[in-house]
Amino acid sequence: MRGKDLFDVDDLEASDVKEIFERAQFFKRHGLQKWTSLKGKSICTLFFESSTRTRISFELAAKRLGADIINFTASTSSLNKGESFKDTVKTLDAMGIDLYVIRHSEPGSPVMMKKYTNSPVINAGDGVHAHPTQALLDAYTIWEKFGNFNIKIVIIGDILHSRVARSDAKLLKMLGADVTLAGPESFVPSYFENYGVRISHNIEKSISESDIVMGLRVQLERQSGGFFPTLDEYNEFYGINSKRMKMAKNPIFMHPGPMNRGVEVMEEVSDSDSSAVEEQVTNGVFVRMALLDLILGGVTN
Repeated sequence: MRGKDLFDVDDLEASDVKEIFERAQFFKRHGLQKWTSLKGKSICTLFFESSTRTRISFELAAKRLGADIINFTASTSSLNKGESFKDTVKTLDAMGIDLYVIRHSEPGSPVMMKKYTNSPVINAGDGVHAHPTQALLDAYTIWEKFGNFNIKIVIIGDILHSRVARSDAKLLKMLGADVTLAGPESFVPSYFENYGVRISHNIEKSISESDIVMGLRVQLERQSGGFFPTLDEYNEFYGINSKRMKMAKNPIFMHPGPMNRGVEVMEEVSDSDSSAVEEQVTNGVFVRMALLDLILGGVTN
């Protein structure tokens, strides 16, 4: 994977995923140990959208590998003075950045950025298009629990506006999982069948058939119209609660965060023993360590 870009999971082969998982597992076995495999490397995070989990986990991953981390903040940069995106990237490149991590509200922004740099680019989320590192950490969490992908997973919620759902569906299908996307018709249009997954508007039935239930938040910030009457009604008909979770045999609950408690999921589920939400966050650091180490040619062994 050395020198490889990661725009979406389509850029990965099954062998790449295996390599990432094995390297992440290696780092996880060593806990909080710090490494020097990326000493002298400079990694720049460019987040044009708000983030907690993704940004901080990339920063932690880079620091644990000994890399220098540079945080680019658009609101305090020369972009506010009219500088173009192209000139911003070229300026950063001239300073010797070895790898970029970018999050942007516009789909395709990481690919556009690549036009102006020869350094590897990792997509940390571009609009509603893709979020490959979230898909990798989700898949890794499943792999840890089951050892394989002979499982059924239902992803419930705002599929229409979710880059996570798109990347998760593609990666989990590639690895052999049985994937269902579920929610109200306004959130789960029929064209998602093109991803090779099942579509359902009956979440009770979908949960009853699944090993893993993943919730997605209602992304009000990306919506321009009314997709349902009220949040309370959405919770009543599509919220993940303990009654619905009991319809399946010991299902595991997952969520990419942030969670809207009391909307797409109830605390009785998100904070239960069957919840893997905190494991996902923990695994996110190790998976991103693995990616950075592999792409930048670290010498960890």
